[in-house]
Amino acid sequence: MRLSPRHPRYASLRVRGQLARAHASGLVVPEGLIAHGRGEAFDYFLGERTTPSARAAERVAAEWLLAAEHPVVSVNGNVAAIASGEVARLVRAIPHLEVEVNLFHRTGTRARQVASALRAGGVAHVIGVRATARIPGLPSDRARVDRRGIYVADVCLVPLEDGDRAEALRDLGKRVISVDLNPLSRTSQSADLPIVDEVRRALREIARAAERRKRSAAPFAFVPFDRYAALGDALATIDRGLTRAAARRRRPPRRPRAGRRPAPGTPGRSRRTP
Repeated sequence: MRLSPRHPRYASLRVRGQLARAHASGLVVPEGLIAHGRGEAFDYFLGERTTPSARAAERVAAEWLLAAEHPVVSVNGNVAAIASGEVARLVRAIPHLEVEVNLFHRTGTRARQVASALRAGGVAHVIGVRATARIPGLPSDRARVDRRGIYVADVCLVPLEDGDRAEALRDLGKRVISVDLNPLSRTSQSADLPIVDEVRRALREIARAAERRKRSAAPFAFVPFDRYAALGDALATIDRGLTRAAARRRRPPRRPRAGRRPAPGTPGRSRRTP
């Protein structure tokens, strides 16, 4: 289907098309399509923009990733399908950041597909295609990790993650940075640094923040972050957006001004014939 850039849902429809093609190839599973739709609904509530609170969280995320000794970004099928280029830019901004394939619905074929999509997007080095270690206490394939990556990481960036593993990573003493449009998800609630933003916008902003931060001579540090305040700000933004939308629905329809001709199809007096 050909889309006009002037279509009001152009960007959203392009992403949906990418995911549909990725599903047809096996890169994205049906559950991934459902997850994307749920996230898109929350993005409506947030105004489909990066809020000031999310941007502040992304600046702190850049600082933590630069300060980390062994930071890792975990990539699943959805991230690979729609944000491989953004992952590549993030790695250029933070060269010691490892990129690891990690899948809930894992097969060898899917793991290789994710790695191929990342390489096509510009990521030169990808680990995790072959799992060599396991996170204890997790029953799903999310527990299967690379011994060079998530297993030894001190900071894990986990966009579009599941709550079980976010909790397990924190239990292991790792700092967890999540990207999730739902501030009520277990992932957002579990993360040390929850970013409530769309994944492509978030990765681009973290990369930009890292590029700016590296121009400063100040040492990188694990600056404090109030995750409860960040989640509260996201919920307040959603509440304001819904309140405004409800108020618009309650307004009565405008009446034509006196002396103005009613629009076609508008009920009104018929003209008298001379």
